[in-house]
Amino acid sequence: MTAGTVVAAPRPRVRGGGFGSLLRAEWTKFRSVRGWVIAMVVLVIVTAGFLLIGSDQCSVGNSACTVPLGPGGEAVNDSYYLVRQPLDGNGSLTVRVTSLTGLVQAGPSPARVRAGSGSQTANLRRGVAPWAKAGILIEPDTAQGAAYAAMMVTGAHGVRMQYDYTGDIAGLPGQVSAAFPRWLRLVRSGDVITGYDSADGTHWARVGTVTLPGLPATVQAGMFAASPSYWQTAGQSGTGGPTLATGAFDRVGLTGDWPSAAWAGADIGADAMSPQLPGGFRQDGGTLQVTGSGDIVPDIPGNGGGNGVNISVALLGTFVGLIVAVVVGAMLITAEYRRGLIRTTLAATPRRGQVLLAKVVVTGLVTFCTGLVAATAALAVGERSLRRGGSFIDPVSTLTEVRLVAGTAALLAVAAVLALALGAVARRSAAAVTIAIMVIVAPWMLSTLLAQGAARWLLSVTPAAGFAIQQAYPRYLQTSIDYTTDRAYGPLVPWAGFAVLCAWTLAALTLAFFLLRRRDA
Repeated sequence: MTAGTVVAAPRPRVRGGGFGSLLRAEWTKFRSVRGWVIAMVVLVIVTAGFLLIGSDQCSVGNSACTVPLGPGGEAVNDSYYLVRQPLDGNGSLTVRVTSLTGLVQAGPSPARVRAGSGSQTANLRRGVAPWAKAGILIEPDTAQGAAYAAMMVTGAHGVRMQYDYTGDIAGLPGQVSAAFPRWLRLVRSGDVITGYDSADGTHWARVGTVTLPGLPATVQAGMFAASPSYWQTAGQSGTGGPTLATGAFDRVGLTGDWPSAAWAGADIGADAMSPQLPGGFRQDGGTLQVTGSGDIVPDIPGNGGGNGVNISVALLGTFVGLIVAVVVGAMLITAEYRRGLIRTTLAATPRRGQVLLAKVVVTGLVTFCTGLVAATAALAVGERSLRRGGSFIDPVSTLTEVRLVAGTAALLAVAAVLALALGAVARRSAAAVTIAIMVIVAPWMLSTLLAQGAARWLLSVTPAAGFAIQQAYPRYLQTSIDYTTDRAYGPLVPWAGFAVLCAWTLAALTLAFFLLRRRDA
């Protein structure tokens, strides 16, 4: 007998069919479960239909019905006291500011200040609001929302050149006083306005140059004073009200054609409903004292400001829609654990990381696409409802609306993926959903009950920071809004807040991948 060589049969290997096959399998699982498909429809309905009835603000005489718009179409606050003369053609205005004083709220103020009331300054004490301002400006006319360029001293932010409500350029730092006066100059050349400042009236520095398209041949120019409403927030309550500022001007110098030899003063933008104290001016030889209240800034919704409605209100249904997304995201994996199907899935595809990644891709894409439909419908339904109720919606750019829609969809998608990761870790739907809601929704709700410092910390470090992606308006630091305490804006800018949510989701996915590889199915 001859012994032959025995060759062992090759050991069979289980192949997963590639990542594309995994994606198709996960998509098939998703669309095959009627409850999950229905949940996506519910997500659209609750997100888009949460705000169906707008408040009728016009019926109560709210000034939101007549909010002026600036040159860029933004809602603006345009109220101040102006002492002016017409300027024909090109020319310049130069002044020296020797002091900026004022009055601020000492305690709770009445709901509104009535012109001519003898008690309208009863709650005021000496002080200067940080963004109180006094200076010189050039504008085509005194209509609210008109384009302008101004040089000014402020209560706590030094010299500034501001223009068209949103523009702000820093000049000389420090507070103005008789010992440290500030010289200001505006020069007009056609549509171009250039601002200068000086500490001694001899050495001048250009602060900025702006163009105001379409300036008429004759413009209004002069000295102004304004002081924004002062608000102090403590917990859930706040106090404050209108303030006053008085600027002292001398060494007034004019070049060009100024046909009027006398200064004329007027309150600009004052009405019965605005929180503005009456201003005035006094001229004593070559010195003018101008007193005014109000502000010249974007009028966006915020802490102590904003007559209009924040467009993000239309996206309030995201809170409810997010809960739906979280439930579906968690069940996409916990349902397999509950029924024992995860063993079949992992046997067919030994590379467990690919299984998890396929579930992440399908969950994220399905929720993102559903979120796009939901957010688009929410803005359309919400805006129509609010306008039907008489509300003025502060306008935003098309690019901002695109970011709100895409950002809301991304918020829902990442939240669903986070719930999926938590489901892989906990293996139980109830536990995964509860944890996801506690870390995403609960911190935002809890922040309304906490002190400002604790609320800001909570909204900065938890996944709830992701809601910052729905902030509709930029932060204009020249406004009286206290962004450090205003929950309408949150402590983080939109993409930074969304990045915090993404970081938590990535951490949860890393833990899920580690446990999925280490534990038995």
